[in-house]
Amino acid sequence: MANPENLKYTKEHEWVLIEGETATVGITQYAADALGEIVYVDLPKPGSSTSYMKICGEIESTKSVGELYAPMDGEVVEANGSLAASPEVINQDPYGAGWLIKIKYTALPELLTAAEYAQLTGE
Repeated sequence: MANPENLKYTKEHEWVLIEGETATVGITQYAADALGEIVYVDLPKPGSSTSYMKICGEIESTKSVGELYAPMDGEVVEANGSLAASPEVINQDPYGAGWLIKIKYTALPELLTAAEYAQLTGE
């Protein structure tokens, strides 16, 4: 699957959609496929702060537990509450309904382009 060109990416397999002062964050299709069937997510609560590349949540699958890294400094303004009941949505639609958190960021770090991320993952 091609990585959407309108998104930015991290080396830890998160995608980021920048809209004004807010960034929507999720995991890539590559990460969702590597994890396998996702069965549980532990996301940060709105109002909590994030620090660049610090762990801010967990994603559990039938195969393993993966960490969610914050792609930037900021404050969580929203977490995708529908994932508590239906975490498999991340596997089905990682770039849409499977988004994880929204961050009001204070600084925007350098992130990978879709082409750079594809090169990183060998896609």
